[in-house]
Amino acid sequence: MGILRNQAARACALGFLYLALMNAQSGGRAYATGEAWWNAGFGSVLPWDENYDNPDGQVTIKNRTGAIRTKDHAFFDPLGTNGRACVTCHQPASAMSVAAATIRQRWIDSKGKDPVFAAFDGSDCPSLPQEAAASHSLTIERGLFRIPLPWPPKSVAQPEFKIEVVRDPNGCNSNPTTVSVYRRPRVVANLDTLLSGPGSDAPVFMADGREPSLESQATNAALGHEQSHRPPTAEQLKQILEFEKQIYAAQNSDIRAGLFKETALGVENLARGRTPTISTIAVSFDPWRRQVPEVTGAQREFRASVARGSDLFFGRTFAIRNVSGAPAQSGTCATCHNAGTTRWMDIGTTSWQSIEGLPLFKITCEATGAVSYTQDPGRGLISGKCADVGAIVVQQFRGLAARAPYFSNGLAKDLESVVDFYDYRFGIRYSAQERRDLANFLRVL
Repeated sequence: MGILRNQAARACALGFLYLALMNAQSGGRAYATGEAWWNAGFGSVLPWDENYDNPDGQVTIKNRTGAIRTKDHAFFDPLGTNGRACVTCHQPASAMSVAAATIRQRWIDSKGKDPVFAAFDGSDCPSLPQEAAASHSLTIERGLFRIPLPWPPKSVAQPEFKIEVVRDPNGCNSNPTTVSVYRRPRVVANLDTLLSGPGSDAPVFMADGREPSLESQATNAALGHEQSHRPPTAEQLKQILEFEKQIYAAQNSDIRAGLFKETALGVENLARGRTPTISTIAVSFDPWRRQVPEVTGAQREFRASVARGSDLFFGRTFAIRNVSGAPAQSGTCATCHNAGTTRWMDIGTTSWQSIEGLPLFKITCEATGAVSYTQDPGRGLISGKCADVGAIVVQQFRGLAARAPYFSNGLAKDLESVVDFYDYRFGIRYSAQERRDLANFLRVL
């Protein structure tokens, strides 16, 4: 008990020290200034840059072109019939996505009335009693939203596989012409970095790559998620796209490491174009590797852990096998995760069959008779190809600490669970220390 009390006291002291440091380095201004939740049609101003607390430190949102007046702005105003706007599911405090913890608090604060819980896709199924929290369990607990997609795909004359519903806990897969899957909103930030990075010659958007452009993504989001009766006007689309191409999000400080000043960390460097790919982060931790005299105690320990995690991410090789969409090879984490990647691949997250509340589908390939099971056929729902079943477009890694849980289906509750998944999936055999180091590295991105 004495050890626990000492640890608690140390953590409390570090917390006060951190807040004092942040206040001092921000010219005396209170460091945590951001709204916890942006309501559609709020009409406030999104400043040039704004800081938002999360369990590990703070994420910063930066507008490269200056402060954004959100009144009468198409990203922030409802365009449809259910009271939502783009910002509803792309919250600044969650690195322009959503965090399940924030959604849970929103259910409490709004008594379940916030537009984010709209029956269409903010509940497990529109047919369920909407006043009950249990009817929104996937949104509340995992930050998942229902994505109804036509089957067969409209652009495919004859799919290569047949879909059968094995499990339908929410009753939303009874229509044979529609497949309902459940996914987390993607980050709407740092998009110019993604569009200009490696592998971005033919960019695609959404977890299944169904949108070929930001224009089509914004249009279909308004028609679907906002339940608009008409597509956005040309002026509204212009507003949305200009905003999305100039906003940046990244973790900017950590409660153990303080403010980030490294060349490849923090939102300032992203906005200035200093980090065209995530691989440039590998060289930015030399100061954290050195035993600098002025850095001591917990801060030194954490920085050393992050530096080791960076070495693991970029340098630890393992066999990448049985991944559709990626050749069998020896690679590192960075082999598939770089800033410009827009390809899709199946690493096995969607075939994890025991996720409570999610449907389960049996996939039978017509040509071979091969059978597989998945709770989200992923890209296969768009292409109709057996090779694409379960494949998901690789996500960006910025602002991870602000938007748990992880993977498109919320499979991993925290970053340690993300590392554990990869360790198990590829047989990497990280030590306990290496798992902590890699998770700490992911926290600061």
